[in-house]
Amino acid sequence: MPTTETLMKHIRITIGKVIIEAELLTTPTAQAIVNNLPFASKAQTWGDEVYFETPVQAELESDAKNIIDAGELAFWCEGGCIAIGFGPTPMSQGKEIRLATKTNIWARTLNDVSQLKSVKPDDFIFIEAI
Repeated sequence: MPTTETLMKHIRITIGKVIIEAELLTTPTAQAIVNNLPFASKAQTWGDEVYFETPVQAELESDAKNIIDAGELAFWCEGGCIAIGFGPTPMSQGKEIRLATKTNIWARTLNDVSQLKSVKPDDFIFIEAI
């Protein structure tokens, strides 16, 4: 099976009026997401995190983590959701971005994720290859 590098390198996530472009990493989770593009969902928020359900299934990878950097796109395996943290969540200590559980990092955004502050629950989401 080809790697994500041979299929595509970038995706676009449109959340309401916010557009985030991201560069894919070469991981099994990124490949699983690519295999399901395009798809739509609805936004949920948890502190300064936007997350949404996907049709994707993935196993927890060996380098999974729950404290992420702004701009890292995470996949929550147990919930089948993509999570985009851009600031503290209810579990954070200080200014860290702490997700509820360990997640797979599968892409990095090319935009400032702080614009996600304007996202509201139930905003329409569309994720596609570019």
